[in-house]
Amino acid sequence: MNWSDKKSIKVAILDLYEGHPNQGMRCIREILNQFGEANNLEVQWDEFDVRLKNEVPDLKYDIFISTGGPGSPLESEGSEWEKVYFEWLEKVERWNQQPENHQKKYIFFICHSFQLVCRHWNLAKVCKRNSTAFGVFPVHLLPDGKDEPVFNGMNDPFFAVDSRDWQVIEPQMHVIYKGAKILCIEKERPHVPYERAIMGMRFNEYFIGTQFHPEADPIGMSMHLQTEEKKKTVIDNYGLAKWESMVDQLNDPEKISWTYAHILPNFLNIAVESLLPVETHS
Repeated sequence: MNWSDKKSIKVAILDLYEGHPNQGMRCIREILNQFGEANNLEVQWDEFDVRLKNEVPDLKYDIFISTGGPGSPLESEGSEWEKVYFEWLEKVERWNQQPENHQKKYIFFICHSFQLVCRHWNLAKVCKRNSTAFGVFPVHLLPDGKDEPVFNGMNDPFFAVDSRDWQVIEPQMHVIYKGAKILCIEKERPHVPYERAIMGMRFNEYFIGTQFHPEADPIGMSMHLQTEEKKKTVIDNYGLAKWESMVDQLNDPEKISWTYAHILPNFLNIAVESLLPVETHS
């Protein structure tokens, strides 16, 4: 998709981190920079502080990425920022439903955002996990995931960074959003009697999301693991061997580097391809 004339695309990043220190924003910026360079594209982006400033983008943007974030995806129900966020989402939906709008708007929802929209559309049960999921874990593709273009090139299972106290489980198949497909689920844990969480879903032709962090890169994850607070938390909960194994996994090119290099870049490729001028014949 390397065009001879440099094209420009506009991306909006909806920041749900509520001012908390994180690696997610840095990783998303890096992916956008790398994508632009690899495809001879001018990628312009703006960032919107959803939870602290009630900021959301307008519809001049081509592509939207809605981030992860801290805290409960349930307790914010009814809050002012959430009301603004879902009004924005409905505007994007309405735009995409209008046949005269040939260039559709694409959204990728990450972790906290994924949980919010699953709750908002009543697609599945959103609840607290029995224990925190943190680390690099295998994710298993379902049949729809194997056919999903955004997951093109992914292994089964593939590995992803998981960092959450909440989960999306028990899909509501009788009310599932029009066109929604469950793409992947978390690793099987035969020794515990818990349902496996939904780790990725295509909501409709233009909206997709994951409960894991496809933007996570080894550098950011390593920095996060090396902080005193996170190192202590992992060792206290899982032991030193687990922490050391997590650090080792970050150096495996088949694991999160592979996920980082495929999922969001695939999403961006698909969205940008759709922005090519529509040919009209007189």
